Amino acid sequence: VQLQASGGGLVQAGGSLRLSCTASGRAFSDYAVGWFRLAPGKEREFVAAISWSGGGTYYAESLKGRFTISRDNAENTVYLQMNSLKSEDTAVYYCAADPSRLLTSSPNEYDYWGQGTQVTVSS
Repeated sequence: VQLQASGGGLVQAGGSLRLSCTASGRAFSDYAVGWFRLAPGKEREFVAAISWSGGGTYYAESLKGRFTISRDNAENTVYLQMNSLKSEDTAVYYCAADPSRLLTSSPNEYDYWGQGTQVTVSS
């Protein structure tokens, strides 16, 4: 499966963005999907994951309440709604697919990765 992340951009602190992860190739509903981010000078960080059906979600504790993950399998797309953005949310955001269908924060479990989309939050 091929993944393409989009929707990043420059936003002021307190603003919102919605990222999209669109898949092509094999049936998208076969995969759990996660979002990760990588900020300069920091390690890759888990953001959120969603089960193959959309019935289960899993968030990084620090992001609960501000970020919401959802999916539309008919559109082969997973979304990440990000609200109340802070400067520390600035990073490249990546989506990834896990064929095991498990909800996990471990990047090692994800076999397929998109190219990333830059999110910059100005203070």
